[in-house]
Amino acid sequence: MDVLLSFAAALVSLRLAGLLARGRRWAWAGGLVAFAAASATMAWGAAHGWDEASFRVYYLAGALLSAPLLGIGSLLLAGRRWAAPLGLLYTGLAVGIAAAMPVHGAFGSTHVPRAQEHVDAFPRVVAIAGSSLGTLAVVAVAVLTLRRRPLGNALLLGAIAAAAAASALTQTTVAAAAASFAVAAALLYAAVRA
Repeated sequence: MDVLLSFAAALVSLRLAGLLARGRRWAWAGGLVAFAAASATMAWGAAHGWDEASFRVYYLAGALLSAPLLGIGSLLLAGRRWAAPLGLLYTGLAVGIAAAMPVHGAFGSTHVPRAQEHVDAFPRVVAIAGSSLGTLAVVAVAVLTLRRRPLGNALLLGAIAAAAAASALTQTTVAAAAASFAVAAALLYAAVRA
């Protein structure tokens, strides 16, 4: 079930990324592609077990890119054009960190690996800061524009809450995390379509 829910979240996220790309919402589309990659990697890990390569993809897509790119996309929708070069700079930094970071410890189970057991402090600090600021940007823009898009923004806030729950649950129960990722993807899809 973990595999199917994670894979479903990946497919819904990719579909939404395609719709956003057609509308030239590049940062949001990139955030959804990253969310899809994190979900697909979670499905892979649940089905075949984790290794260093799958962990790097998961860490890049899920921890380093998805929330920050969604935050950049929200700032761009709010007319903050300075966010585009910042997003490109951050994306380059994140890819560089994920490619260069030393990964320690053994893999092999189907449970999502804990970052603190495999990655040094610097990549974790960057991931926490980027995800926190990205989430803050999404929430702030959604709250500030709630009157213009009440249903869409309420769904978006629900998706952010579900994604946060999924991130917290990856360390305890993969099934609940996978379900939360699927709910987050579905709510994001509904928010954009609303």
